[in-house]
Amino acid sequence: MELLNIKNLDLAGKKVFIRCDFNVPMDEFGNISDDRRIRSALATINYCIDQDCAVILASHSGRPDGKVIEKYSLAPVAKRLQQLLKRDVILAKDVVGEDAISKAKALKETEILLLENLRYEPGETENELELSEKLASMAEFYVNDAFGVSHRAHSSVEGITHLFDEEHKAAGFLLQKEIQFFGKLIQQPVRPFAAIVGGSKVSGKLEALVNLLPKVDKVLIGGGMAFTFLKQMGYNIGASLVEDDLLQDAQHIMDEARRLGVKFYLPVDVVAAERFAEDSVSKLVSAQEIPDNWMGLDIGPATVRLYREVLNDVQTVLWNGPMGVYEMEKFARGSNKIAHFVADSYATTVVGGGDTADLVQRIGLDEEMTFISTGGGASLELLEGKILPGVLPLIKKEEA
Repeated sequence: MELLNIKNLDLAGKKVFIRCDFNVPMDEFGNISDDRRIRSALATINYCIDQDCAVILASHSGRPDGKVIEKYSLAPVAKRLQQLLKRDVILAKDVVGEDAISKAKALKETEILLLENLRYEPGETENELELSEKLASMAEFYVNDAFGVSHRAHSSVEGITHLFDEEHKAAGFLLQKEIQFFGKLIQQPVRPFAAIVGGSKVSGKLEALVNLLPKVDKVLIGGGMAFTFLKQMGYNIGASLVEDDLLQDAQHIMDEARRLGVKFYLPVDVVAAERFAEDSVSKLVSAQEIPDNWMGLDIGPATVRLYREVLNDVQTVLWNGPMGVYEMEKFARGSNKIAHFVADSYATTVVGGGDTADLVQRIGLDEEMTFISTGGGASLELLEGKILPGVLPLIKKEEA
């Protein structure tokens, strides 16, 4: 799949609308705690500035649900962008209101305008044409560099693309990189290829697992989703998280893995606790013998050793989803140990966004991974074999 390339646009001296993903985590005081997504957009922004463009940036933050809520303002993002770009960033007071429209109109070459949170507008998540038209009216060119939301058919991601022809729209460098990387990973991985799949629920990873099975050599399951598989195998999982309606799907995945000759691994021991709390009593138990009313919250040391052994010879590792409740230090050890092992391996290591990216960043291993995706949901949908709504209109049409 070849995307429309920003380098093929005649941008010199023009106005460019760049959809970015600045939905970054912030602490209770409104300080940005991880600016990876902002730094990832700099290449595209700087390229446009080098072409003497007037640059209009747009992003969402959080879920304000169409209301103006101060804690979701992009003011901290504007401040960080200013520091990173070493130039002024003008922040509009609204999205398509009087202030934004007038500032966009007055924007001169090499100046940067950041619109307020796109999701302050209820029409954004509803893919409303009127909002798309107002956003499109601000610039002559449209660039999507927001991989993290390209699986959403929203006004600034999908709707707006239909208002620009092929000579006036393209994918930014980050979007190009993400799509190419995952494309190559799925189509031509260096083998043996292992997928580590964790997180809380099977439902969120079901299609990705089904789609991955014919492509990988080994699958290692962790996190809350493991208990649906363990229950289906007849194990006593106590009060652990389980999706009873997906027991048959779990069986189908295990049967399919066997049919395809894919090695399928589940935890052999877990750290179980009476309650989901930092001060709860916890103990190490076999995955087959979790006491009634206790819940498994992390993989145990035997599972860590097993998984390290299994990963020893692999050449490609795709990791999507933590091995336990990594936000609580007490239940983070399994995830942390796997992260260190993956980081130290000589394999191509790909982290599929979201919680897993947050986990490796927390323990300072982000620089050790080959590639960290900026989108959790978007990378999952790519693994499911889907073409993302925000990417589809940017695919270069085959010349007849």
